[in-house]
Parts: sequence; C-alpha cells; structure tokens
Amino acid sequence: MAYDEALAARIRDRIGAAPDLSEKKMFGGLAFLIGGNMAVAASGQGGILVRVDPEESDALVAGTPAEPMEMRGKQMAGWLRVPTDDVASDEALGEWVERGVGYARSLPAK
Repeated sequence: MAYDEALAARIRDRIGAAPDLSEKKMFGGLAFLIGGNMAVAASGQGGILVRVDPEESDALVAGTPAEPMEMRGKQMAGWLRVPTDDVASDEALGEWVERGVGYARSLPAK
C-alpha cells in the first residue's frame, strides 16, 4: 500500500514551514524530519508513525489508540503507530504531529 497523500498533506499543513524541516520517503511512507530526526510519517501501511520519548511510549500505548511500531518482529521503543481512523480529525492529527515535532526538536540535529 502506498502512503495516503492526503494525510501527508494534512501533516505538512500542521507542521508548517520550518527551516530545519525536510521530507523523505522511508518505511514505505513519507516521513517529516526536523533537524534530520524523524518526527512523524504518513505510513505506507495506513495511519501515521510518530516518534516520541521512549520513556512515554508505554503510557501513550495504554492511554491512546497508538500501538508500538514493530520492525522485523521487534517493538521499537519511542516509535508509535496510530491508525488512520484515529487521526481523521485535524485536532487528533495535530496532537500527534505536535508530540512528534516536539520530541524531534529535543534531539541533537543530525
């Protein structure tokens, strides 16, 4: 499945213009990077991938519709998958985008 271009456009609108923003095709989707660090992506499997503080992963999985991202059968701490239905509203998408961008900005630029 190709990533949802309309969802990618919604993410782009939420992030806005930033001098350290870049876009890159990765994980079968379109990732938005801040200072070279992935913040959020329109996933090729549907929905979005969000990078968060690994210390907050378990609480976010317990209290939101997010699920841990798995790569090669291994859960990746700090990487969450949020289903399409759960980012249907601009408000819901905005919360996840802000969370991902905030975490990416906290990391050293690459």
